[in-house]
Amino acid sequence: MPNWNQLLDEIRAAGSTHDVIRRQYLSRVCEITERNVIVYYSGWLQKGNVSGAEINDEDKNGFMTVIHEMDRSRGLDLLLHTPGGEMAATESLVDYLRSMFGRDIRAIVPQLAMSGGTMIACACKEIMMGKHSSLGPIDPHFGGIPAHGVVEEFNRAKREVREDNTSIPIWQPIIAKYSPALIGECEKAIAWSNEMTEEWLRTGMFRFADVPDETIENILFELGDHAITKSHARHLSIERCREMGLVVAELEGNQELQDAVLSLHHAYMLTFSATPAFKIIENHQGVAFIKLAQQVLVQGQPATNQEVGRVD
Repeated sequence: MPNWNQLLDEIRAAGSTHDVIRRQYLSRVCEITERNVIVYYSGWLQKGNVSGAEINDEDKNGFMTVIHEMDRSRGLDLLLHTPGGEMAATESLVDYLRSMFGRDIRAIVPQLAMSGGTMIACACKEIMMGKHSSLGPIDPHFGGIPAHGVVEEFNRAKREVREDNTSIPIWQPIIAKYSPALIGECEKAIAWSNEMTEEWLRTGMFRFADVPDETIENILFELGDHAITKSHARHLSIERCREMGLVVAELEGNQELQDAVLSLHHAYMLTFSATPAFKIIENHQGVAFIKLAQQVLVQGQPATNQEVGRVD
C-alpha cells in the first residue's frame, strides 16, 4: 500500500481535471501518428499582458523536462501555438530539438504559430495545417517597432533630403528619435532572421529535395519582407504558405488525426481560460512543464514555486 507521500506524488502527477482531459487527447494523437508528441502552447490570446508567454530561454528547461527518457528514434511531432518571441531563444530551441531528434521533426499548427513560431515550423521537415491554421511574418521587431520599418523610413529620409534640402526640417525630429546604432542593429536583425530561416529550410524541409534557389528566396521574401506582409500580425493561410513554396500537409487529409488534434487544441484553450496557466510544454507520456502566473509546475515531480520575470 502506498504511503502518504507516495499518494501525494501520484495526485501531483495526475494533475487537475483539465490535465487529465488534455492528456487523453495527447495520448490519442500519439497512438495515431506512432511518433513522439510534444505540445508547445502559449496562452497569450487569453492572457495577453502576462510576461513570459512569448518564446524565451526559460522554455529550454521545459523541453529538457519533457524530452528526458523519450525514445528519440520515433521522431517528433511538435504541436505549436505561440506568438513568437526572442530570436536568440528561437534559434537555441531549434538547435536543441535537432540535437535530440535530428531532422525527423514535423510541426503541427492547429491555429497560430506566428513570428518565431513560424521560424520553428520552417525548421521542420513538414508543416501540418488546417483551413483554420495560420503562420505569420518573421520580420524582427525592436520594442514593438518593425526593423524593416525603421530601415525603410531612414532610407526614405535620405532619399527625400537628397532630392530636396527643404525637407530637412521635416525629417530632422523624426530621425533624432533613433538611438545610436539602431539602424545597424535593425539591419543585422533582418539579416539574422533571414539567414537562420534559410539555413533551416535547406537543412530540414528541403534537405533531400532538388529545390531551386528561387523557391527558398521567395519563401524568405514572402515571410520576411515587411513591405509585402504589411503587418507583423498578418495571418498566412495554408493556401498562401503552399503558394510561397513551403512543404505543407493538410490536416483535413487525416480525419482521425484532425479530430484528435483539434480536440487537444480546444482542451488547451480551455485550460488557459479556466486556470492560471499561461504556457504549457507537455508530452504524450504525461510529463508537463506548466508556467502559472506566479509559479512553475513540473508534473511528475514535486511542484516548485518560481517568480515569473519579465522578458524585454
